[in-house]
Amino acid sequence: MIRVAILGAGIGREHLEAYRTLPEFDVAMVVDQNRDRIEEIRDGDSYQAVSSIDTALTDPTIDVIDICLPPPLHVSTTLAALAAGKHVVCEKPPATSMADVARIEEAAAHSGKRVFPVFQYRWGRSLAQLRGLMAAGLTGAPHVGAIETHWSRDAQYYDMPWRGTWAGEQGGAVLGHSIHNHDLMTHLMGPVAAVSAMTATRVNRIETEDCAAISFQMVNGSLCTSSITLGAGFNRTRIRVVFEHLTATSGDTPYAPGADPWEFVARDPARQDEIDACVAAVPDEPRGFWGYFTEIGKALTGQPNAAVTLQDGAASVALVTAVYHAARTGARVDLPLPASHPLYHGWQPALPENSL
Repeated sequence: MIRVAILGAGIGREHLEAYRTLPEFDVAMVVDQNRDRIEEIRDGDSYQAVSSIDTALTDPTIDVIDICLPPPLHVSTTLAALAAGKHVVCEKPPATSMADVARIEEAAAHSGKRVFPVFQYRWGRSLAQLRGLMAAGLTGAPHVGAIETHWSRDAQYYDMPWRGTWAGEQGGAVLGHSIHNHDLMTHLMGPVAAVSAMTATRVNRIETEDCAAISFQMVNGSLCTSSITLGAGFNRTRIRVVFEHLTATSGDTPYAPGADPWEFVARDPARQDEIDACVAAVPDEPRGFWGYFTEIGKALTGQPNAAVTLQDGAASVALVTAVYHAARTGARVDLPLPASHPLYHGWQPALPENSL
């Protein structure tokens, strides 16, 4: 049994719902300064409700610290958990600088414990089908991809004083809203070689960006675009990847791309039956957090797995760094980023005293 302490009862609610269905996990503790919020999500669970993170870190029976705290607390809490000999699950972003990623990598190597950044979009029946098509050689190489993260966030969303600020959220829509879709892009199309980007704040009166237009060139030569806004009249995510032999198009469920059926259309109509047969033969898999934690359970019990790795998290932080640098300079930014990169130690801008 893998005993877990969830830190934060906000997004921690969704983590808890997944853990409940997975017998290999036991949520032994939920930590939040607001005890009422802990009780709101209990639903008959027997976990211990506590207000101090140190209680979880010093409990020798806890195996995993699941960090569902605001972004500025992610790095320090991850480092403290590793020092305490715990595995770590950390909500996005795992860090907000490449320098802090390096600190986490060193601490993980020293402790011998694992760090699992949260990228739950990778799981769902449709994504299992696409991976099945790729494994069977029916997609061929990717040519182009297109991502739409078109969501609605208004002034009420930003009522929390830390939201919409560089200090509180550490970034805007590029970091907080599209990071999952960009991880899914690299999961399907491979690593990024270069980035060009534009960002803007057009929807809300906030410090951080709420719109972006980004272009990626992948290491394999394929190209991808990402269109991001928080000013849409709905919350919709759409992903399309045009491969050599077929085009894969998602539904528009905003927070779980694998939940909707995807469309797989053969470039050569004569191969459509072969593609359809492969899709039909792929077994279902748990979607979202259920799939994500299933793979972590396998990793922690020594089974073959597809768990998200710290290296995946490092790649996502490097990509955000490159996007912000490209947007601010107008330059094409090549990856990987060296330690001498001007944003290696963080992308937070120096704000004027009268900033919003």
